[in-house]
Parts: sequence; structure tokens; C-alpha cells
Amino acid sequence: MTHHGETTGSSNNDDIAGRKGSNRPAARSAHPTPTTPVQHLAPSAYGGDLSAQQVTLRTPAELADALPYLLGYRPEDSIVLVCLHDRDGRGRFGGRARLGIPANPDDWPSVARQLAQGLVKGSERRGARPEQMVAYVCQEPSAGETGQQVMERLRPLVQQLRVECGLLDVPVIDALCISDGRFWSYCCDIKGCCPAGGTPMGLPGTSVLAAAATYAGLQVRGTLRELRARLIPWETAAVPDQEAALDTASLTVVRRILDETSRAQVAEETLELAERLMGRLAAAPPAESTAPADLRDDELLTHDEAATLILGLQDRTTRDRAAEWMEGDDAAPAIRLWRALARRCVGSYGEHAAAPLTLVGWVAWSTGDDIEAREALAMALGADPDYLFARLLHQAVNEGLDPESLRRCLRAEREERAQDDEAGPDGSRNGSSTSSGFDSGADRGTDDAPPSGSVARPAPAPVPAASTTLRRRTRPGTPASGTSVARPLPKPSGSTRPGDGRPGRTRPGDGRPSGARPGALGEETARRRGSRTGDGRPAASGGTEEDA
Repeated sequence: MTHHGETTGSSNNDDIAGRKGSNRPAARSAHPTPTTPVQHLAPSAYGGDLSAQQVTLRTPAELADALPYLLGYRPEDSIVLVCLHDRDGRGRFGGRARLGIPANPDDWPSVARQLAQGLVKGSERRGARPEQMVAYVCQEPSAGETGQQVMERLRPLVQQLRVECGLLDVPVIDALCISDGRFWSYCCDIKGCCPAGGTPMGLPGTSVLAAAATYAGLQVRGTLRELRARLIPWETAAVPDQEAALDTASLTVVRRILDETSRAQVAEETLELAERLMGRLAAAPPAESTAPADLRDDELLTHDEAATLILGLQDRTTRDRAAEWMEGDDAAPAIRLWRALARRCVGSYGEHAAAPLTLVGWVAWSTGDDIEAREALAMALGADPDYLFARLLHQAVNEGLDPESLRRCLRAEREERAQDDEAGPDGSRNGSSTSSGFDSGADRGTDDAPPSGSVARPAPAPVPAASTTLRRRTRPGTPASGTSVARPLPKPSGSTRPGDGRPGRTRPGDGRPSGARPGALGEETARRRGSRTGDGRPAASGGTEEDA
């Protein structure tokens, strides 16, 4: 069984998105008796400033209402642990971790142990061991079940959470079940405080915390299910047509990528097509909400265009160059395009979604949306568990690293390519073609502003010859010569720049090259950056939470 785990902030940072410098909400004890936590409300990934705001939480109702603001979305079928740190006699919320509730109760002990140990040890690595915890379980009733029955059914899970946290000397001061618009406290023994039928949740947006969040410009999303719906493949009548387009494109695109004489041309055509489609999306009128916006974007892409892009992005050098659309005016149309492509990976092409989903995660992380970044990267790993770029980015996001280090590397690589393109084979700056022999049009340079309404395309890079091997997948009824691309296998090591053809090592037994791959800037940079903490020290292995 796969459980999705995540953290929504670092325990030693002062805001929900893991950034420093903002105050957090306060959490006073869940019940009137103990004197405990208070916290400042912090901005989520969507910005806002609550540095002058302080919200004190004193009751279970206020703790239950705070959960969406702590996570940035409304959890479903989830176990959530929230750290509390004692500062001058007042508690502050710290790191948060979430896992899905396993359907099989036999899995509950291991999940509780994973969640508690991951959060506490992750907080210790960041130098802020929690003193206490607040636990939440959130699940809607199944058919014929009541919220109270959900609460009783999940009681053993909550008890296991309390035991595991207790073994780590971090007591759970309150544990809440949220179901069917009501909440229950597993820790309250005050007569008349928490009725057996549960306490109704307040109307969304009516609490003091909600008012403070609104004033600060914070946004709370819907549910993770709604977020995933923007990224999962179509299940519509258009699926056969899209799959047929992928089949047709694979007959030509794959063969051309495998051919060293045409691979550079395929990369240029893929990026040029992506550039045109991003301009088309940017010019479209805005939609009122996400669902109409996604439908509008789907209508702006033809089946053939989507198929060509999906297959072209299986080349990792091309994908890494596409990752340079990561900020500024390029980021919004880029992430819309990558989402639309992920939705087009239908039928037997589900594994191909790893590339566009990873690009969604990268652009989301680069623009400050850690929630979508985690979800997209987790889905990329679900499509292809061995997709290294997604794995490294997922770990970096969960570790609370700063994406700016990777952005700087991508900018530097783009600028270096532009300089190489301007210099001729003899080193003179004559704007001739790249070393691969393909006319890159580098006379534009990277500092020129793009035409109005257009998207700046990453500068072309020479593509190494014969450096990619594509794994074959033969579909029933497809000729042997027509092969669709799952993804390129690793390229020879010893180089992180396109065009460096030094041989790499070979793993015993599989014959595949290992190590760095030419042009795989994203993976290699993420590997280097993801292995260190913000102060330059090597980070401990594993994140606070990860996909189990």
C-alpha cells in the first residue's frame, strides 16, 4: 500500500510555507486546564504578511478550525501531526506532517511509527525538537456510517499515535477527529466539554483565525483530491483519439530521437512547439476557477501537439531545458502547459506523465507553491518510481531547501549555452551554429527581450550524439518498428554539460551507464543541492516525510 507523506513547513521556520521571517498562529492549550501553546499565524505559499498579527487558540474548536490554515488545504482521509515548541511559556506550531489513513488497520502501527519518528527526527535535524504534539485524523463517513462511528473506528489509530509520540518523549496534548462536519477530542475528559455526538465545526471563514488569514491575504485550497484532479489523465471520450495520436507520434519522434543525426533537431522542434503553445495559453482570457481554466487549456491543445510534446520531453536534455521556464512571466503558462500534458498521458502512456508532472512540481516549487509541488512530484514518482529528477526534487521540497540554488544553476547553464552559441568553432563570436551542427539561431542571445505576447525560449544547447537509449514499449497491434518512449535511460557519466562525450561506468548486470548524464542538469543539480542543508552542511538521509 502506498501512503503519501509530506511536511508543510520546517519546524524551525516561522511560517507555514517554510520561509523565515513571519510569525505563526498561537495555540493555547486545547483544553482550559493546561497552559500551553500559542502560535502566530504564518503566510502560506501564497504570500501575505501576518507579522503584526497574533491569534491565540484555546479550545478544541479553534484547533480544529486551524488545521486547513496550518496545511494550506483541507485534508481528507489523513493523519496529521503538528509540532508544538515552548517559547517563553507560550507554544508555537512547528513542523507538520501528513499521511493517508491506510484502509487496513494492520498497517496503522507502522504508519503511526513512521509519521511520529519522521517528524520528530526531521525537527531534530533542523535544531528544533518539539516539546508536544497535536494530532488530527480526518475522514468522512462511508455509506451507512456516522461521524461518531468514524471516530470510534479510528480510536486505535490515534492511540497508536499517542504511544509512538510518547516513546519519543513528545506527548500528544490533544488528538482530534474531524468527520461529517463535526469534531471529537480523544483527550478531553472534562464532563460536558465534548459531547458524544461531536461538536459542529464552525462555518468556514467565520473564525477569528480565518479573519486574520483573510486580512493577511492567505488562501486555503480545497482538498488534495481536487488538486490531483488537475493532473490525472483524462477519463473522457477523447481518450482513444489522444492515445492514437501518441501511437502515431511515437512512430516518428522515437526513431528521430534515437538517430544521432536528428536528435538535436527533435529537441529544437519540441522547445519551439512548447514556446508556441505557452504563448497561446498566455493569450487566452482568464477563467473564473480551476476547472473551467483546465478545460479551456485542454481545448487550446490539439491531440497531435500534445503527443509530440509528451514524447519529446522523454529526452531528459530537452526536459531540463524546458525546466528553465521557471520564473517571471514564463512560469504561469509553463505550469499550465505541463499540467495539460500530464492530463494527456492516457491509456498505456501513463508512465510518460513522469516528465510533465516533474516539470509541474519544479515550477510550482520555484514559484513558492510547495503544496502543488509535493503532490505533483509524488504523482510523478507514482507514474515512474525510478524517475530520479522527481525523487531528488521531492526530497528537496520536503527538506525545506531553497529552490533559488537550482534556479541559479539553470540560469547559469542557459547563459553559458548562449555564449557558446555566439562563439564559432574557432572561439570567435560569429553567431554560427552549435557544435552539433544544428542552426540554433543563437544570434538572439539570452538578454534580448522577447516580442510582446511571446514566451522566452531557453537558449538551444548542443545535444550529445548517441547519449540516450530509449526503453521500448510495444503495444498490441503495433509494428515492431513503431516504438513509444517511456523515458531515456541514463546517459554516460563524467559530464554534466551537453556535448561532453566522455565514457561512463557500467553497472554490473544491466549494462546501463550510471552516474551523471550529459545535459541532465536538473537531476545533477538537484542531487548536489538536495544533499546539503541551507548552511552548507550535508543533510541526513531521508526527509521528514516521504513516499512509503
